[in-house]
Parts: sequence; C-alpha cells; structure tokens
Amino acid sequence: MEPTERVEEDGLRFRPMRVEDIETICEIEKESFTTPWTAGAFHNELTNNHFAHYIVMELDGEIVGYGGMWLIMDEAHVTNVAVRSAYRGRKLGERLMIRIQSAAVFLGAERITLEVRTSNIVAQRLYAKLGFIPAGLRKGYYTDNGEDAIIMWAHLGRLSEEGARERE
Repeated sequence: MEPTERVEEDGLRFRPMRVEDIETICEIEKESFTTPWTAGAFHNELTNNHFAHYIVMELDGEIVGYGGMWLIMDEAHVTNVAVRSAYRGRKLGERLMIRIQSAAVFLGAERITLEVRTSNIVAQRLYAKLGFIPAGLRKGYYTDNGEDAIIMWAHLGRLSEEGARERE
C-alpha cells in the first residue's frame, strides 16, 4: 500500500488526491480560507509539480479533508490543510496532519515546515502538539488582510524512529 493510502479502524480513509477530486477540494477551500486556491492551481499541483504530494481524507466515501506538501530534498513544506466545516472539532485535522507527517517521513523528509496566521490559535496549538515550534515571522504574508504568518518547523526524526520500531 502506498504511504498515503490507508483505511483506519473507524472507516476514515486516506488516499492520494486525484484530478477528479478537485471540485470537492475547491468547495472545502472556500469553506476554509478567505483566499482559496483555484481549481487550476490544484490541477497544476497534481499534474505538473513533481515536488507536490496531496492526500484526501474520506469518511464513508465523502471527502472531508485534504492536505498537501512539497517535498524538496529532505524538507517538506505543508502547502494546505483543511477539513470541511461540518467535520471540525472531531480531531480529524490532527489525524490528517499526522498522515502528512508520516508521508513526509516515508518520502525521506527529516524536517517539515508550514506557515500559520498569527490569529489562528487553534491551528498553532495543534501544530505545537505535533512537534512544531515557531521559528520566525513572515510580515504581511496573507494577501487578504496583510496578516503576519508564523513560520513553524518540526523535526521528523522521532517519527522515523517510531516507524522503525514498528517494522521490527
């Protein structure tokens, strides 16, 4: 099974994103972000960007979330993570981020980074729980309102070690 293809005990399924998922992904983008990515941007990521890796999270056959990253050398850069508004508050975002981190390790990443709005305390807490630490600030990063972004990094070594122990 591919590193991003997995079905959990509770029926939650993770699989690679496909071009035919883009319409649904764009709906989730609009629910989640003030400046959502376009269908064209996702199409380009899936068909032309060899650094890009995207997964969807399904529950009972419905896409309820997705996430993506770029893998460049031994570093992963999270580009998007979103869960449908009706499914928030169920720890699905945490499970999705864990899958993204696991896929990054499988693909050879040693570190992973992302940007998060300074006002998004809920996401910052989740990322901190998953080992991310603040490492800098991007002033005026978000084009919709000029809000700053906190740059966060996590070392994936502990995930690699856990995976190695599971394989023994």
